[in-house]
Amino acid sequence: MWMTLALVGGMLGAAAVPAQAVSPQAATSRSAACPTGWGSLVKTAPAATTTSVRDVRTGHHTCYDRMVVDLPGAGGSGIGYTVRYVDRLYQDGSGRPVPVAGGAVLEVRVAAPPYDPETGRPTYPARAGQPLPGVDLTGYRTFRDARFAAGFEGDTQIGLGVRTRLPFRVLQLPDRLVIDVAHGWTDAG
Repeated sequence: MWMTLALVGGMLGAAAVPAQAVSPQAATSRSAACPTGWGSLVKTAPAATTTSVRDVRTGHHTCYDRMVVDLPGAGGSGIGYTVRYVDRLYQDGSGRPVPVAGGAVLEVRVAAPPYDPETGRPTYPARAGQPLPGVDLTGYRTFRDARFAAGFEGDTQIGLGVRTRLPFRVLQLPDRLVIDVAHGWTDAG
């Protein structure tokens, strides 16, 4: 009987371990389930918008890194795009190679110009072959480089350098196009 009481007492003592004993990082990483099944094949949608690209920004999340192309005025009309992995990025129009750092390169082509079609004035002040204005990828798990390739015949072309070929998804939201690239191939992120 004494052994049974000692055993029960020991179990109760173990159950009373304070919550701080488990690190918040360990709890978060175990509870965060990352989406899977995006794949790495080309993703595309037909063009329907008549607006221009105004900005490109990035962010990092628990399971993926994100690029957002802002197209104010696109609303729900549908934003045309093609996003695909390429061996090398070539600038539309000239065919010149655009160097993009990383183990793999995603070509992001948006069916909207980086200029106002009526006036020809730039709406997104990027320069061919240069890093995207205002985009700093320091500390990202997946993104390595983001280069403006071209604004040609009503399209905007961007090279997104990533760590390696990873699954990605493309979302059309009102007034923006979102490209998420997963941190890994499994649900562990």
